[in-house]
Amino acid sequence: MAKLNPPIPSGYSPIGPGQLAAIVTFLEMTARPPVRSRSGFPKPYELVRFDPSDLAGYRALFRKIGEKWMWISRLLLSDETLRAILTDPRVEIFVLRDGNEAVGLVELDFREAGECELAFFGLAAEAIGKGLGRALMEAATALAWAKPIKRWWVHTCTFDHPSAAAFYIRSGFRAYAYQVEVDADPRLTGHFPRDAAPQIPLIEG
Repeated sequence: MAKLNPPIPSGYSPIGPGQLAAIVTFLEMTARPPVRSRSGFPKPYELVRFDPSDLAGYRALFRKIGEKWMWISRLLLSDETLRAILTDPRVEIFVLRDGNEAVGLVELDFREAGECELAFFGLAAEAIGKGLGRALMEAATALAWAKPIKRWWVHTCTFDHPSAAAFYIRSGFRAYAYQVEVDADPRLTGHFPRDAAPQIPLIEG
């Protein structure tokens, strides 16, 4: 990961109008953690491989899970760029289904030799609080370390669920770096409705 150059000075640093700033925490595992449990998913939930050619389905699930947490990156990509990522054989996407309803996402990116990035991991609002997050992480861990990797890493930010970083640490990840990410507020660009992520104040000017 590139170092910040120059570093952000101590104290308060203003950002531009219409922008948002988040503190990003980077976490990693460098060895497969002990298997804590293999509880699996209660019925009718099941984890299935996602068809990477279904761009509309991917974007719909990405928005369903991530709109509250300001997940915007994949929604800004063109069809061509998104298709190139999702159909890369080194990218594996799994969806947690409640019957016919997609309620969870695990995306594993093996494009860097010897590494795996947990690119996206999350549950839809209706699936949170049912113990599914732990089972989903158990499945993701097994899938990642089934490959000959030496490092598994993930990043989360202050816009994500407030328990996200602690959840990753309990799962065996170790925090190793912070960065600051600045982006245009998607509620002002029209990518998200203005009432999305109400826990993050909307600043007009």
